[in-house]
This record gives sequence, structure tokens and C-alpha cells, in this order.
Amino acid sequence: MWHDVRALNATASFMTAVTVLAALISGVWWLSQRPMFSLGSVTVESMYGIELKHVNELTVRNGVLGKIRGNFFTADLEQVRATFETVPWVRRATVRREWPNALVVEVEEHEALGTWGEDGRLLSVKGDVFTANVAETEDEQALPAFDGPVGSEKEVLARFNELRTAFAQVELVPQELSLSNRYAWTVRLDNGMSVALGREQDRNTLRKRVQRLVGVYPQLVARLQEGRIDTIDMRYPNGLALSSAALTVPLDATKPVKAAKKPKESPKHATPNKTTKQI
Repeated sequence: MWHDVRALNATASFMTAVTVLAALISGVWWLSQRPMFSLGSVTVESMYGIELKHVNELTVRNGVLGKIRGNFFTADLEQVRATFETVPWVRRATVRREWPNALVVEVEEHEALGTWGEDGRLLSVKGDVFTANVAETEDEQALPAFDGPVGSEKEVLARFNELRTAFAQVELVPQELSLSNRYAWTVRLDNGMSVALGREQDRNTLRKRVQRLVGVYPQLVARLQEGRIDTIDMRYPNGLALSSAALTVPLDATKPVKAAKKPKESPKHATPNKTTKQI
């Protein structure tokens, strides 16, 4: 009989606890649904304290706010973060709640280095390919062009930085860098010259070929004088091949090649033409 009473008391206590817990949960749920906890604002800040250039209030209002569901308590922060990271120019985002009805989103923006491929995408200074309006970059005309197989973005970026340093020795700047599907490198410089660097046989292949070109480049320019070099092929082990409009091949290969003629200078005392003013 005593054991039965104890069992009944334990059962009653358990039921009372369950009832209290249910009431507590119900109260918390009721409180969480009050209008005061409806999201009143979503604040966007820079992740590193750097002024945001491309993500602003208009971007947030048009691209994000309509996709956020729930209130201060029920909003899915992971879903909000993922939504922000779909916005053009956003590389990474973090989200936190701010009592009693706000969300604070910290954003890291992409910094464009150049274009990638032929479909209008951009390559960031961290090697990320992203989609955004090219016209929103600071200087559209100055953007270098990059291309390569899927997954080669960071490798292309690393080679570009190496080439930029190497060609600075002869005051040239890489404007285009491409890696073919066969993993052969080609770079075009700001003087219009295209350089075939070929495939990497080892980690030093490109470096040696570029050093060889940089070392001989001043001599090539001096030999051609005013002629521009159009292409250079550095894939030869101990030399190079080049093409230039200033070079001509004679019909008789036994005769020496004549240098390109310079334009004649006007005589010092030539009679002025009708468009020349006399002072």
C-alpha cells in the first residue's frame, strides 16, 4: 500500500512538472510572437571597418529584405547569411541578433582585380571568380583580362603577380594572362606584345623563361629601333622567336635584310604650304 502511494505521488509530481513546462513553453512562444519582436531593422556594416563601396541600403532592400523570414527569435541566421552571400560584390557575411528587434550583418566585399573569361565575370584580388556589373568597378578600362580552366583561378592570380614583378624591370605591365586547357601560358603586355611562355615542366620553367626575355628585351628593342614587337615565343630551350611588322623577309634569302627606312625629314627651309601660318 505504501509503495502504491509513493508511485501515485511520483506520477502526480511528474504530471505537474510537465504541465508547468508546457505552460512555460507556451508563454515563451506567446511572448516571442509579440509585435515588439518583429524585425525592425537590418543593419549592414563592413567586416573590417573599411568603407563599403558596392553594398548599400538600396542593395539590401531590393535583394535581401524580402527573403528574410521570422522575427528576432525565429529568424534563421544561417539562411540570412547565405542570402547575403548571393548579393553581387559580397564575398562573405556574418549575422548576429541585436536586442530587441534587429539583425546586424557584417559584410566583406570582393575587390576586383580584372575580368575572367568571356562571360563578364570578375576575378578578385583573393582569386575568387564572381558575377557583378563590370561598370561598377573603379576603372573599367584599366582592368586586366584573365582566363583559365575551372579551378585554376588562384594559380592564374599567383602567376600574374609574379609576372607583374618580373616585367616591371623593363617597364612593362601585363594586361592579359591566359592558361589554356593544355595548361600553356600566354601573356599580353601593355605595349601590345604577346608572349607565349608555354607549359610548366617544373616550378621554375616560367620564371627562367621570363628572366631570359627580360634580360634580352632591351637589346631587341634597340635592334628594331622604332619597330614594335608583335609576338615573342619563349618555348625554345636556348632562344626565342619573334614577329614584327618592322622585319621583312627578302625574296632572295641569300641577300641581307635591309633595315626599315625612317621617314624623311622636311628640309629646314622648305616653302610653307597653304595650311602653314607665317608669323
